Amino acid sequence: MSKNLTKREIVQKIYESANFNHKDVTYIVQQTLECIQEGLISGKNVELRNFGVFELQVRKQRVGRNPNQPETDVVIPRRAVVKFKAGKEMKTGLEKIDLDQF
Repeated sequence: MSKNLTKREIVQKIYESANFNHKDVTYIVQQTLECIQEGLISGKNVELRNFGVFELQVRKQRVGRNPNQPETDVVIPRRAVVKFKAGKEMKTGLEKIDLDQF
């Protein structure tokens, strides 16, 4: 079994615990993800109380190296990236994880 949680599994878990049909749950989850995506693309941070914050950051242009050709410099362009900062409740939950299981 995979260690990843997929969108399909999220939809299934909500479907099993809520009184909505599967199609509606799928639509709501997809719309939620699209709203988060649109917010980030428009330059906004997305704050979800008790969960965390998705922050937009701009990485500077830098010079990297190709490990196969270390004599050749590769310019890595300036780009936007998303950083996630866990909220208080998530941090508390993460502290309880048995790290030896990984």
